[in-house]
Amino acid sequence: MNYLKGRVASLKFAITGIIDVLKSEANLKIHLLAATIAVSAGGYFSISTTEWCLVVLCIVVVLSAETFNTSIEHLTNLVSPDRHPLAKKTKDAAAGAVLWVAIGAFIVGLIIFLPKVLALVN
Repeated sequence: MNYLKGRVASLKFAITGIIDVLKSEANLKIHLLAATIAVSAGGYFSISTTEWCLVVLCIVVVLSAETFNTSIEHLTNLVSPDRHPLAKKTKDAAAGAVLWVAIGAFIVGLIIFLPKVLALVN
């Protein structure tokens, strides 16, 4: 029973973390808007199961990267409340990781949706 209580508590902590990031991070809201557009486009174009898997994977990876970035920023602020060159490098590198992931997701989106949009236009 203690094991189950621990797992439930762990789940509550994770949900609290997600809610906190959703409330505080403007970039996460932008990523959620992009995810909504991708899911809507996927429904409109009736993308394949494999394409859905790629879209969902990209969405989850981007949201996770943004959440990790927020975590790194909070921890950096805790250990280095004053400006420090290494703190800046840490935050910049974490933000850069999110950018890499977002670019990759965008490219996957282009590969999946661009041919469908072009076929619709033609």
